[in-house]
Amino acid sequence: MAKKEKVIDLKAKAEKVTDEELKKLQDIVSGINSLQTEIGRLEAQKHVQLHKLAVVRDQGTLLQTELEKAYGTADVNINDGSISYKDAE
Repeated sequence: MAKKEKVIDLKAKAEKVTDEELKKLQDIVSGINSLQTEIGRLEAQKHVQLHKLAVVRDQGTLLQTELEKAYGTADVNINDGSISYKDAE
């Protein structure tokens, strides 16, 4: 035979949380909101940086095309500017 569980009416116990519990709850919700705002700000900065990266990559592609027109297909050492031509196969 199954035991009957005693049902507790929680509504009858209290109508409000304690001031300390309310403060803790408010602090947690405030912390969550603050962090979500910061994440949004960081995502916006990330978007701007990704756009800047795309622009710089486009500039690199344009320069690569200019260098190929001027020097043909070759490797350029970015430290000293020397050009290494690949042997024709």
